[in-house]
Amino acid sequence: MIHRHHRHHHGRPSLQRQLFLSFAVTILVTAGVVFGVFHMMLDESPWKQEVARARTFVGNRFAEVWEDPAARARLAEAFYHDLDVDIVVRDEAGAVLAAAGGKCPRGEVSVPVLRDGRRIGTVAVCMARHRHTSWYAAAPFLLAVLTLWAASGLIARRLARPLRVVASAAGEIGKGKLATRVVLGHHSYREARVLAEVINDMAARIERQLADQKALLAAVSHEIRTPLARMRLLTEMGRDKALDTKTLDEIDREVVEVDVLVSQLLASSRLDFSAMTRKTLNAVDLAREALERAGVDGAKLVVEADAPTFEGDPTLVARVLANLIDNANRHGEGVEALRVTTRDGRVAFEVEDNGPGFEPGEQEKIFEAFYHRARKESEEGRSVGLGLALVRRIAEAHGGKAYAKNRQGGGAVVGVEL
Repeated sequence: MIHRHHRHHHGRPSLQRQLFLSFAVTILVTAGVVFGVFHMMLDESPWKQEVARARTFVGNRFAEVWEDPAARARLAEAFYHDLDVDIVVRDEAGAVLAAAGGKCPRGEVSVPVLRDGRRIGTVAVCMARHRHTSWYAAAPFLLAVLTLWAASGLIARRLARPLRVVASAAGEIGKGKLATRVVLGHHSYREARVLAEVINDMAARIERQLADQKALLAAVSHEIRTPLARMRLLTEMGRDKALDTKTLDEIDREVVEVDVLVSQLLASSRLDFSAMTRKTLNAVDLAREALERAGVDGAKLVVEADAPTFEGDPTLVARVLANLIDNANRHGEGVEALRVTTRDGRVAFEVEDNGPGFEPGEQEKIFEAFYHRARKESEEGRSVGLGLALVRRIAEAHGGKAYAKNRQGGGAVVGVEL
């Protein structure tokens, strides 16, 4: 069905052709309307009245000199030269009395000559020499129509070209060439540039997400081999002798390491696929549960607000608190306090530790993926460098932010606003 759908679209006229045809039809309709209005204006009574006055004027002038052949001839010559028309004067019987210019076909424009209401002759006004005048008058109009038609083709091509470029780039991105970008000229219209920027941003985000996922999978797969190898060694040792409490504790620690890595990976995947489920959460209850799961004394919970609530994903927020506490345990020599407060209408969680604090400029780097602090870490303190990076991503997904700073008197504070 997909292939048939594509063939169906290919059979439709292109945007350039549709625009050109629309412009062409509009020009033709406009020309027809102009011609119609012009024709109506010619047929309107004021014009007819002017023509009738002109006919009366010509007839009266010839009536005044009708009995004087020389005057008739001079008058015909005058009309011939002044109006640039052929004149033929005939009597009532049709005999030619005077003529100026070429021979004029009878009845082309016939002006009656009247005296006392009685017709005594006719004056034929011939425009034969000026029949090309109508073509001259129509030529500029036709030239304008042709010019507009040609311009419509150029305009249609210019309007359609950016969309063809965008469609081509989108097709390349769809084939997996994520490095492809839409490149438009500076003269492209604004909507096309906006569309190009959106597609380029989308491609960049997809490329970055795939690169982060590859790096994440590579790092997690590398890190997860260490606890799995230790667990395998411990189980091999257990086959030779009964497992003692120390060995079981070591296996338990390695299982926890694997669980943490898998949890980080799952939380990251929830963000990548926008699989968030927002609920009304109690900040104090979440903080108390996080301390309990981490085995930290609940007395270290400091609440500076009356049971603040907020909207958030309970699983992801719980991962934020777990990572903040884990960071303090790994790098800050333990949790000094978990502070819950409100700031500018947002709920803030801050974990204070007793560590050496941050080096200058390190407060931002710790939220970068795969960043490892320069100081030597113990075996329990080793990490893949995803904990705080995930904290920042979750905070931003909730419309908040993550931050870090040094405490007065020593130690550090790492927190989030949600």
